[in-house]
Amino acid sequence: MGLIDLHCHLLPGLDDGSPSMETSLKLAQEAVADGVSHCLLTPHHLNGHYVNHKQDVIKATADFKEALEEAQIPLTVFPGQEVRVSDQVLPALEADDLLYVDEEGRYLLLEMPSGGVPTFTRQLVFELLQHGVTPVIVHPERNDAILDDPSILEAFLEQGCLTQLTAASYMGTFGKKIEDLTTRLIEAGQGTIFASDAHALARRDYELNEGLAKMAREFDPRLAEHYRRNAKRLINGEPVRMKWQPLKKKRRFWLF
Repeated sequence: MGLIDLHCHLLPGLDDGSPSMETSLKLAQEAVADGVSHCLLTPHHLNGHYVNHKQDVIKATADFKEALEEAQIPLTVFPGQEVRVSDQVLPALEADDLLYVDEEGRYLLLEMPSGGVPTFTRQLVFELLQHGVTPVIVHPERNDAILDDPSILEAFLEQGCLTQLTAASYMGTFGKKIEDLTTRLIEAGQGTIFASDAHALARRDYELNEGLAKMAREFDPRLAEHYRRNAKRLINGEPVRMKWQPLKKKRRFWLF
């Protein structure tokens, strides 16, 4: 089995990802070239712009699977969602309108607004955990509030959340500040998996394999393998545990 990508926007025409089937197939080819064999297709859901109901995503995934087979692209795909923190999440859960990372409904990709963390997020996390659902917080390293105060993320880790770091963040695609925070999160054990978050946008292509290779160089090949195995554990609905510590304080240099 190759790499498992648990967060990507390859489905055509559903959100800000691929605009067409042609683009989707091109992205799928890029994924395979990057060593990816399995993708969870995760269009935005309940984010204020896009609503992608469970059955619609399942249908779109089936259509995409047919197109992949016709194009002879060896990529296995599954339906999923990137669910935005909102007051609609629990009603959607109760209405069976959510798609999870795994078929058992144990793990949910949960996205915060890029500009901050809503005050009710911790209560939502509590409610999800009460329903037996563990939130996987996606790309926390790109959240403005967490960038300014990384201890915000630690409160969610203490609750029992997992995290999905974006490989492109670690590769510097989104700038030095985000790259530095991603590195610090990895060092502190605050990351669970890497994913691509691939879009059809410029500078949002596949860097999953590169990110894992960089991790192996900068930290330890065993850590990169641990991230790979965690992706498999999540999609199989298996237990995943994190051993993390608070971030080290950044050194300040004073001039007198």
